[in-house]
Amino acid sequence: MTTIEPIRGARVASGTSTSWNEAKRFAVVPAPHPGRRVLMVVSAVLAAGLVTTLVTNPRYQWGTVNEYLFAPQILRGLRMTIVLTVVSMAIGIALGIVLAVIRLSPSRLASGLAGAYIAFFRGTPVLVQLIFWFNLSALYPKVAVGIPFGPEFFLVNVNVLVTPFVAAVLTLVLNEGAYMAEIVRSGILSVPEGQTYAATSLGLSRLRTMRWIVLPQAMRVIVPPTGNDVISMLKTTSIVSIIALSELLYSAQAIYTRTYETIPLLIAVSIWYLVATSVLTLGQQYLERRFGRGTSRTVATGKWAVLRNVFSTRRPKVAVQ
Repeated sequence: MTTIEPIRGARVASGTSTSWNEAKRFAVVPAPHPGRRVLMVVSAVLAAGLVTTLVTNPRYQWGTVNEYLFAPQILRGLRMTIVLTVVSMAIGIALGIVLAVIRLSPSRLASGLAGAYIAFFRGTPVLVQLIFWFNLSALYPKVAVGIPFGPEFFLVNVNVLVTPFVAAVLTLVLNEGAYMAEIVRSGILSVPEGQTYAATSLGLSRLRTMRWIVLPQAMRVIVPPTGNDVISMLKTTSIVSIIALSELLYSAQAIYTRTYETIPLLIAVSIWYLVATSVLTLGQQYLERRFGRGTSRTVATGKWAVLRNVFSTRRPKVAVQ
């Protein structure tokens, strides 16, 4: 049931101004929700128990966590994680846009090739792709640039070319491009097709129609899942630790294999992941509000609004017009 509360200075349906006492006659008292209050009490008790065990259990070794939280090796790993995330998402988004446009192309050959690419990279695990790219030299020890069946102008050793960083970026970019292609395609399809016809009738090319008409409107649909992908990418970078690339998790592993302080190092790494994902979440909310202007279904209007909505037992106020 929608809760309607009187708003000072509100206007009644007749269009005339009314006083505060007159408006109170239209107040709708919200129905009690005892289950919500019970849930809040249970949640508070569980949270208190969790905080108590975190503080009183000496095996968490918070002093060691504090010692390694800002250690140079951990911070270098954090920087590598951020670099991998930014580079992989930037190239992956660009690749996804191109693939989505090709996937929607009227050419069946181009659309089929894009569909095969998306199916392959979405159908194989990221870990398998990473190991494959890291061992590419087993298939092609050398890569040559020249005329087919003719002279070679440039020869590169693949072991030198595909370093752990290159293998990690290749894996993350190619995999992310496949997922972004489907996200962008869904956003493009959400724009009414009549707008494309109108732009074409005005003489705009397909590229300009996509850039100026379709993509700006599709961003409202594209941004939320893209934000989730960025956060997911930040955490997915941890798999490159298996090829000894010194990102955040591998930096912690290098320390606790020497000191045997596994749990404190994992807690320090988790804190940095939580900080990074919280910053990315705030950025995602900002972009959602920016590209969602003109729509009325805005749930969170501020950075604390989400928390208020979670713990609030009252429905939002609706002004009487």
